[in-house]
Amino acid sequence: MARKILLVDDEPLILKGLKYSLEQDGYQTDSAMDGEEALTKFFAGEYDLILLDVMLPGVDGIEVCQRIREKSNVPIIIVSARSEDQDKVEALD
Repeated sequence: MARKILLVDDEPLILKGLKYSLEQDGYQTDSAMDGEEALTKFFAGEYDLILLDVMLPGVDGIEVCQRIREKSNVPIIIVSARSEDQDKVEALD
C-alpha cells in the first residue's frame, strides 16, 4: 500500500510540483490550500506524513501544526520561505 502524504501550501504551482514528484515515486497525495482545509482533511483521513507551509491564509501553518500535535504524532515537515529563527522555534513547540 502506498504511503499517503498531505501537502499543504497556498501556491498552486508548488502543490502541483510536489504532487507530481511524489506520485511519480509511488506516494499517494492529498492537498490543501489553507489551514482549515488541511485540518479538515487531516482529521478525516490517515496520513503518513504532512508537508506544511507556515504562511497560509486563515489558520496559519504554526497553528495547524499545534492542533495536529494535540491529537497525533504524524511526522510533519515544515516548508517555508521564512528564515527567522523564531518562526522555526514556534513550529517546533
